[in-house]
Amino acid sequence: MSETGGRAVWLLALGQTLVYAGSYYAFPALLPDLEAATGWTKSELALGPTLAFLVMAGLTPFTGRLVDRGLGGEILVWLPGLAALGVAGLGLVGSLAGWLALWAVIGIAQAGSLYETCFAFLTRRLGTGARAAITRVTLVAGFAGTVAFPLGHWLGRALGGQGALIAFAGLVALVVPVNALAVRQLRRRERAGLVLAPTPPGTLQAALKKPAFWMIAASFMAVYLNHGILITYVLVLFADRGVEAGLAALAAAAIGPSQVAGRLILLAAGARVSTAQATIAALSSVVVAGALLWLAGAAPVLIFVFSLAQGAGLGLTSILRPVLIAEILGRQGFGAISGAAAVAPILASAAAPSVGAGLLAFGGPELVYAVCLALAGLGLALMLVLLARWRQETG
Repeated sequence: MSETGGRAVWLLALGQTLVYAGSYYAFPALLPDLEAATGWTKSELALGPTLAFLVMAGLTPFTGRLVDRGLGGEILVWLPGLAALGVAGLGLVGSLAGWLALWAVIGIAQAGSLYETCFAFLTRRLGTGARAAITRVTLVAGFAGTVAFPLGHWLGRALGGQGALIAFAGLVALVVPVNALAVRQLRRRERAGLVLAPTPPGTLQAALKKPAFWMIAASFMAVYLNHGILITYVLVLFADRGVEAGLAALAAAAIGPSQVAGRLILLAAGARVSTAQATIAALSSVVVAGALLWLAGAAPVLIFVFSLAQGAGLGLTSILRPVLIAEILGRQGFGAISGAAAVAPILASAAAPSVGAGLLAFGGPELVYAVCLALAGLGLALMLVLLARWRQETG
């Protein structure tokens, strides 16, 4: 087994792709078909994923503690199975109350199935080799939406919205054997004598007393709120910039591949670029993207450059956030610390559609541009202060 995890990391990457495609992107990919199948409004249907976000935010610190106790592998194997059952249930439910209850179940499963748990598990197993491993996972899983949207289009037409969800549940169920094989391979390191030290008690409490923890959480919360608002209303904002529907859809579709492109650049850079340097570059890219979107009113072609900058910047944050936490706050108790730090960004993602709707209603697209640019600037400013303090402390 290499220091970056070898084949096991690629298996986890496949598992993340399938679980994101089947439990995260299936909803937006099937939204028109679900409206037709259930008769519920977009707002009523969207209550489900929002509830899942809230449940996930509440449970992520707990699942992080379980990773610290050596149970990360069990979580990554069995909770995708629970997610598959929840998604399958969505395909059969006939009431809005049942719809919400099943999304709560999915939120429980996602707290132990998605990036946070996977990255905590890799950090615990691979130590300094985790950054390269996490990059590889996100390179593959960045195509989850690319898988889900065409598949949703085809399955929705063939099976209807709820029938398609049952098919997506089958996709999620495949994660169980894939992750099981990956976990078994990574755990061979322990049998080879690389036994991991237990986490000292009080590690999370000590981290919570450090200003660095709160600055990391606040910085990424601002950036994720920025991205959540922009990605939810991207077509509305592009139309306001004077872009016709076909070009707007093309530019929006470029955000996902741009995330993968940003990750490829980081992978190619390797150790030549520090985590701090990469983080500043990523958050600066989001600030530039916000400015470009505002300027696109005068030059609509800038929406394509916006998509490249926004996608690349956000694509890097999913890698850099866990690595930054490990470097600044330490690897002891990483699962619990990373899970606690993830609560703010997850809540920001959950709130983003409602916040964006309020901004549009109150001040129109111009207010959205201003607030999102301010959020990106706030995230960058907090990170600059944090890293400056960290350099002073570490000499």
